[in-house]
Amino acid sequence: MLDPAPTLHDALEQPADNAGPQDPVGAPRVALVGVHGYGARHLDNLRRLEESGAARLVAVADPRPPGDGTLGDGVGVFADLEGLLAAGVAPDVVVIAAPIQAHAPLAHAAIAAGADVYVEKPPVASMEQYELLLAAADKAGVAVQTGFQSLGSAALDRLDDLVASGTLGSVRGVSASGAWVRTRGYFARSRWAGKRTLDGVDVVDGVATNPLAHAVATALRVAGARKASDVATVETDLYRAHDIECDDTSTIRVRTTSGAVVTLALTLCAAEQTRPSVTLHGTQGTAVLYYTEDELAVTTAEGTVTEHFGRADLLENLLAHRASGTPLLSPLASSGAFMRVLDAVRLAPPPHPIAAEHVTWEGTGEDARPVVHGIEDLLQRACLAQATFAELDPGWARPAPSSSVPLVLDGREVGSYRDGTAVSPYLSPRPYLHPLRTRAGVAVTDHFGADHVWHLGAGVALQDVDGVNFWGGRTYRREEQGYIWRPDHGRISRTALTQHGNFLEETLRWSGPDGTTLLHEARRISWRGVTDSIWALTLDFALTPAGDSPVSLGSPGSNGRVGGGYGGFFWRLPACENPTITTADASGEAGVHGTVSDWLCWQGTFRSSPATLLFLPNDNAADPWFVRAEGYPGVGLALAWDRPVLTTREAPVARSVTVLVADGTLTPDAVRTLAAEERHP
Repeated sequence: MLDPAPTLHDALEQPADNAGPQDPVGAPRVALVGVHGYGARHLDNLRRLEESGAARLVAVADPRPPGDGTLGDGVGVFADLEGLLAAGVAPDVVVIAAPIQAHAPLAHAAIAAGADVYVEKPPVASMEQYELLLAAADKAGVAVQTGFQSLGSAALDRLDDLVASGTLGSVRGVSASGAWVRTRGYFARSRWAGKRTLDGVDVVDGVATNPLAHAVATALRVAGARKASDVATVETDLYRAHDIECDDTSTIRVRTTSGAVVTLALTLCAAEQTRPSVTLHGTQGTAVLYYTEDELAVTTAEGTVTEHFGRADLLENLLAHRASGTPLLSPLASSGAFMRVLDAVRLAPPPHPIAAEHVTWEGTGEDARPVVHGIEDLLQRACLAQATFAELDPGWARPAPSSSVPLVLDGREVGSYRDGTAVSPYLSPRPYLHPLRTRAGVAVTDHFGADHVWHLGAGVALQDVDGVNFWGGRTYRREEQGYIWRPDHGRISRTALTQHGNFLEETLRWSGPDGTTLLHEARRISWRGVTDSIWALTLDFALTPAGDSPVSLGSPGSNGRVGGGYGGFFWRLPACENPTITTADASGEAGVHGTVSDWLCWQGTFRSSPATLLFLPNDNAADPWFVRAEGYPGVGLALAWDRPVLTTREAPVARSVTVLVADGTLTPDAVRTLAAEERHP
């Protein structure tokens, strides 16, 4: 990119001979604005095109002239495009590799001169500028190509074929992930770097709009969003660890008019730079495009196949368009969807600074760079869950817009009850408790885990309610003998909530994918102190059919998966070191899983802090324990272990469980004493 002078039209000395020699008949005359930064790549490409006779570089414009020997004989050198055009160079094509804020005026000047334009990304710095430039190009009858080089990849045609053929099943969403590294020196290289505005002019040099703009444009292209009218909504969630105006770590969620969800999870504050990617998530497979290398990895039930593709040069494509009408691969009109994203970033509140305790600075001086703790895991979770950082709640994000109720004991918040309205439909939206903490602040729940992104803290969920999945994720069916994505996800939504001191009373509606109500639920959540280091959470729920007929409550276990009877009350724990799992009669995951007992104790270390969870069923239903420790940490009471349970209006299915949350570890005698004292049959 071109390093700008104080203004675009500073008077600098120009060489005496500016015109250059006469060009061979038929070779398009090309002028390049900006010869440093990315402009140097355009110079190399133009040398290649000159050697093939496809174009001729006749002039360059830059406040800093190129070094001696950089240009061929007779190439005019000017301080700016205005001087170049005034000298009568009359290029057929103008290539613009200038600062973002200069794109719009330079492109308008080139169009006014009758030239076709190749403008680097982002094409302009606001939606208003975009619409004006689009109108100007249309009126002048010239072509404008936007420099999203990744859109020249033949891998995109292959992705289109995969979608059309149904190889990946139905599309659940598209995501883009980018984990890059940028230093202090990167943002000190020019006045405009990292700015939202400069001298009152829009710049918008954020992670999604410049460094990783190709990820955004490619993801939108894969989702079929090209024009501005293809975008329904854009939600931004912007942060920064660098001392800059713009965002360097952000999630953006785009919903297209066709119903697709595009999730963008991007950072310039990674521990190590990795290949950015765009993923198409299907019900029968995934396709991951590493767009910088034109590599496509397609995973289906048969395995993973990796293919490499060629890429068309966008300037060469523009020249072919001039010569024979070849369609442009990245026309300005197809940058409209990207511009909707850019404009949403431009108009969003300033990026929220990430607190220092969540960032480690590495290196010194201009090489110093921030690393946001756990950012790679967060990017993955965001893409899989179609969630923003605020919804993931890593500890440094803004509060999520969906409502939550704090659980407070002695003036300290020990938990939060979320309404779950922002949860992706594929994860079966529902209210849940997260985060829950010990009295000393140790987090003992997790949500949106990359291994099972539909696991949501502590709450109530079932995978089979008369055929509707209220658990989230893939569904297990006896006839398929396995898990598959199905369009069967339900939603549990709140109809009323009241709070009285330390307990909540709530009514909920369990609705199928078509909106039909299957169940009504009455739920009660209460919490109380036990000791200075222990508190108790009690969850009671009762499920009643919405209609007159009984409703079947099932699980993968009741559908034939041996040992997979999860459903009902479930608690997803965060990563835990050295877990110890015991009941009165057994220990370990294998020993406890599927057994029935009056209590279950989980002890372990969570982020270097020991904590204990004591689960106490408060009824005589004798539901087996569902326990996982190896694959992921979780505890549940299996309401339908190996056969479905019927709920009727006359006999609703009701359950109650108390969980004691303790700091530190407890002795076996202390566990047994607490279990006897705190269980309420």
